[in-house]
Amino acid sequence: MTTKRFFAAFLLVSLVLAGIVSYYASGSPDGLEKVAEEEGISAEEKDHALGDSPLGDYGVKGVDNEWVSAGLSGVIGVGAVLLVGGGLFWAVRRREPAGEPREKAPAGTSGQG
Repeated sequence: MTTKRFFAAFLLVSLVLAGIVSYYASGSPDGLEKVAEEEGISAEEKDHALGDSPLGDYGVKGVDNEWVSAGLSGVIGVGAVLLVGGGLFWAVRRREPAGEPREKAPAGTSGQG
């Protein structure tokens, strides 16, 4: 499998998971939330400062269909992660030192040894 095919398949699987499968995730509290409720810690809980943002509460503001809103939110999240991660990867990728050209393999060889 080529690298481009791998990344295309990875992107497709990520979008399907974020856009479709995530809607079926459990709405029940996880273990940490359950313990916080049982111990009374959640009584001190406050709303998040970005709770009213366009992607707050695992949905997209202005989209009335809950399924589409959750799926679109997931797809936007995957895109944001890919942009930020790809940008960081591009920024720190290995580069040739300035002024030093890359060594070339002698003619007739594959450069592997």
